[in-house]
Amino acid sequence: MKLIIAYIKPEQLNPVKQELYSREIFKMSVTNSLGCGQQKGYSTHFRGVEQEVNLIKKIRIEIAVNDEYVKPTIEGIIAGARTGVIGDGKIFVQPLEECIRIRTGERGSDAIG
Repeated sequence: MKLIIAYIKPEQLNPVKQELYSREIFKMSVTNSLGCGQQKGYSTHFRGVEQEVNLIKKIRIEIAVNDEYVKPTIEGIIAGARTGVIGDGKIFVQPLEECIRIRTGERGSDAIG
């Protein structure tokens, strides 16, 4: 079992979801996040005052999958999120020690679904 965490541009969320759905990956958690990477933010003027914006809006997607779904999940995220411009995002893959479904008490790969 693996936990896949991806940071993507907010406008790429729907294409990523469509790519994942086409690969039969339906379960995910999505949250808003702020961060910066290689693009380092930007400067803007508001009411005559220059402001440095170095935390850029991103979307964090977390998906727990069984081992046979790791590759299709990563490929789906890349296919939906890639624009070729700096700031497309990152994917992290971590081992997942245990998963427990609260409703039934199932454990391990059965609990992920």
